[in-house]
Amino acid sequence: MGYTVAVVGATGNVGREMLATLADRKFPVAEVIALASDAAVGKEVSFGEDEVLKVQDLGRFDFKGVDIALFASDAKVAAAHAPRAAAAGAVVIDTSAQFRMDPDVPLVVPEVNAQALGGYAKKNIVASPDGATVLLAMALKPLHDTFTVGRAVVSTYQAASDAGKDGMDELFGQTRAIYVNDPVQKSVFSKQIAFNVIPHIGPFMEDGATKDEWALNVGTKKVLDPKIKVTATCVRVPVFIGHSASVTIECAEPVTAEEARRILRKAPGVQVIDQHDNEGYITPVEVAGDDAVFVSRIREDYTVDNGLAFWCATDNLRKGAALNAVQIAELLVKEHLDA
Repeated sequence: MGYTVAVVGATGNVGREMLATLADRKFPVAEVIALASDAAVGKEVSFGEDEVLKVQDLGRFDFKGVDIALFASDAKVAAAHAPRAAAAGAVVIDTSAQFRMDPDVPLVVPEVNAQALGGYAKKNIVASPDGATVLLAMALKPLHDTFTVGRAVVSTYQAASDAGKDGMDELFGQTRAIYVNDPVQKSVFSKQIAFNVIPHIGPFMEDGATKDEWALNVGTKKVLDPKIKVTATCVRVPVFIGHSASVTIECAEPVTAEEARRILRKAPGVQVIDQHDNEGYITPVEVAGDDAVFVSRIREDYTVDNGLAFWCATDNLRKGAALNAVQIAELLVKEHLDA
């Protein structure tokens, strides 16, 4: 016996990845329903190798009878439709920013804080963090459990796909324009993204931080430990898929690079690639299509007591979004729902 699963935003980057992930991981589905806005209604999307789903109109859809609704939409769509899906009896797993800071909505990375999922019934909604927070929390969790991380200084390098298909198209279009000497057009990003980096993701706040930097701070606290102090600079880079980060942490307990490698190698969902040679580390190009969080360049930071520095990367469309949501659904089925 299986579950009826609706995927909202099924034609977008994350929605398509959700459908692929459900099929790849053989999630116990009785029926999968693809939903999107008016413009995409009637389009077809793939589920697994053989099944094709026709996209239905989200605005007209009745969620009664749906067990799990995976939302791969923006915050505005989630705000309008997630509560009515939840009211109809579906457990909503939302990848937008809409519910992440709601105290009655658990923010979950299954390998980090699976126990938080127990609070889903308050609103029948579970939030999945943004890709940068998933990346950081996955890398910090095993280190925090052993050495107690007190502070993290983070610079993220976030892919164009984080801004959806339009972001990827803008990167491609600008790159092509530069090669053929055409004018560079921009509409998604605040500055040229091709052959450039932009230290600005999300609207600016009063203290000079951006919304994404604030979200990385408060999201890490909610998922991992409210006592951790995080300062971040979030940078958009000309990469299609794959978020990465340079991280320096200060711990309460003495830590060595070798101990950190050993602990990270044992952590679920984490892979260590850390050789001291020209090919001995991971890059965003190499993580695309993979489910793991990769950690490289692990070394002691001698400028602070009990300091450690490292580099980490993951596919922002998979573990950073679609896979994390499907893993939440798997945990929900295993521990909380009856088929």
